[in-house]
Amino acid sequence: MKMQNDVVRPSHSNTPVSPSSPPAASQPQLQAQFVTISEEDAGQRIDNYLLRICKGVPKSHVYRILRSGEVRVNKGRIDQLYRLVEGDMVRIPPIRIAEKADTTHVPAAEFKVIFEDSHLLVIDKPAGVAVHGGSGVSFGVIERLRASRPDAKFLELVHRLDRDTSGLLLLAKKRSALTNLHEQMRDGDTDKRYLTMVAGDWKNARQHVKLALHKYSTADGERRVAVNPEGMPSHTVFSLLKKFNGFALLEAELKTGRTHQIRVHLSASGFPILGDDKYGDFSLNRALLKADVQRGALKRMFLHAHQITFTHPDSGKIMTLNAPLAAECERFLVSLGKPLN
Repeated sequence: MKMQNDVVRPSHSNTPVSPSSPPAASQPQLQAQFVTISEEDAGQRIDNYLLRICKGVPKSHVYRILRSGEVRVNKGRIDQLYRLVEGDMVRIPPIRIAEKADTTHVPAAEFKVIFEDSHLLVIDKPAGVAVHGGSGVSFGVIERLRASRPDAKFLELVHRLDRDTSGLLLLAKKRSALTNLHEQMRDGDTDKRYLTMVAGDWKNARQHVKLALHKYSTADGERRVAVNPEGMPSHTVFSLLKKFNGFALLEAELKTGRTHQIRVHLSASGFPILGDDKYGDFSLNRALLKADVQRGALKRMFLHAHQITFTHPDSGKIMTLNAPLAAECERFLVSLGKPLN
């Protein structure tokens, strides 16, 4: 992304300023920005592009300047659905953008790399680490990776994992790769599989769960999901791998990718995931926390993204990647002894 020399750096104020608003005496005169769209930025809708680069500007303000025609592409008016093309010259009207967050305090970190090339980075995310900052978390995997790779021109999450879920996490190193993988996921062309341990007497070797899911927020603003016939269609296939006295190790195959899908499908079916602090068996979780290692201590949620299959966005090769079960989950599995099946 190239900008002409008359681009003004974002102000330290958090208050967006309309192009028609007279500047305060203490504020510098803002100017329009002219941005040349690079190959990496091409293909995005103009509204999504502006929302990404105009950090700190309310979404309503971004859509207002689009509707008013103050945003121009190649000197012409466009609507919010316009998709950017490499070489487009975008005029962004004077807006006061919130000061860019200080990232100097973000500790750089690398994670176990499962696969990496010029297009993709696939890591094995540990449990307890959020994939991105927000909702009380200052920074996550993406911020720490960017801090450790300051020369990376592009690095974005392809998908997400819950904070307490470990395993395979895909990141794109090119926008073309990000767009391609998102299309594969929307079209159901990827195969994501998880390992999970549940409480209960699981019977079937293979079981389909199709329960519509609805997202909502609790009174304190926490995100939750519930089974609701008015919700989004959701489908998970569970395969029994090992059965123990009171527990079962399952593989979960996602047919859709809803928030907390595996967790809610299992809880609603009467088989809560061990260690799940939102939808699990809380008394059992407390007992597992207090147990010692020999008696089967478990201090995290037993949910691990262990396998993903997708088409490489550049080579077209079908790729299947695996991440071994996290050590703390493996120890718990061993503590259960010989399976019944």
